[in-house]
Amino acid sequence: MELQESTQIQLITDIKDKIKAAQYRALLNVNEQLIRLYWDIGNDLNKNTAYGNKFIDTLAQEIKLAFPEAKGYSARNLRYMKRFAREITDQNFLQTVSAKLPWSHNLVLIEKLKTMESRYWYGVKAIENGWSVAVLEHQIATGLIDREQGGKLQNFEKLLPEIQSELAIQTMKDPYIFDFVEFDEKMKERQIEDELVKNITNFLLEMGKGFAYMGHQYPLTLGKDEFALDILFYNTVLHCYVVVDLKTKKFIPEYAGKMNFYLSLVDEKLKTEIDNPSIGLILCRDKNRTVAEFALKDMVKPIGVSEYRFTQELPDEIREAFPEAEKWAEHIVIETADVTGRNEN
Repeated sequence: MELQESTQIQLITDIKDKIKAAQYRALLNVNEQLIRLYWDIGNDLNKNTAYGNKFIDTLAQEIKLAFPEAKGYSARNLRYMKRFAREITDQNFLQTVSAKLPWSHNLVLIEKLKTMESRYWYGVKAIENGWSVAVLEHQIATGLIDREQGGKLQNFEKLLPEIQSELAIQTMKDPYIFDFVEFDEKMKERQIEDELVKNITNFLLEMGKGFAYMGHQYPLTLGKDEFALDILFYNTVLHCYVVVDLKTKKFIPEYAGKMNFYLSLVDEKLKTEIDNPSIGLILCRDKNRTVAEFALKDMVKPIGVSEYRFTQELPDEIREAFPEAEKWAEHIVIETADVTGRNEN
């Protein structure tokens, strides 16, 4: 009897999962059809430029009369469609990136970015990570593409297997942008840690994919001595512990030796057989690249060194590019109904 009930429960679960999967595929299909429709409309309008702006106003009115329940066909949105079709001419991009993202995301890609290469990079990242439109704007504003693709200071390639090394390097940024911390020059390391943890959602977003927060001032005992790790993460993509050591000063070689010790301790006390070797990340306010490279040269543990910045320290043009609080909220609301078109109010 119990076996029969168990089988029934499993069958119910399987059917529910299939329904959810079908609903998701249907939603994706609706979005793909909508993006394709918007591109086709924009392409038609681009072929008939002689009609002018007044024609677009008339077209918007006619569509509203014919389809009173339909949203997304205002004159403003029709002009966006023209620009979308004019700038996205690569059909492969349209199918593999644009069609997989909501309309609001596509508008960010064409409004905030100038090259197809950068649009592709951010578009794929948005798909892979499920970014909201506000997060996409934030990542563009902070120059994520440069912070992830720049020369990263680490010894991962020397100490980790190739696949693990590549993934670890991909997770690094330089610099990290902690724009959610109200920075004061008098702040000490522990105070910055507290602010990062207080804003853990934003902190995890900046750290990147797969980071799970384990604790800060994480205690580990060796003999009679107790040591505290500034911040401890577990990364579910890398399948390893990540120790973050936060410094308010310029990098000095002693930091690498200390991190090397911490990683040995974590591998001894926390790492299991199914975990990959633990990784260290030293975050400092400044660094001499030559000194840091030399300090990591003979370390036996995988360590990366990056700088970090606060919003107040960013150039005005970057700081002003951040979505305002009201816009963040507005974009989050848009996400719930994005397949019907961009908010037109």
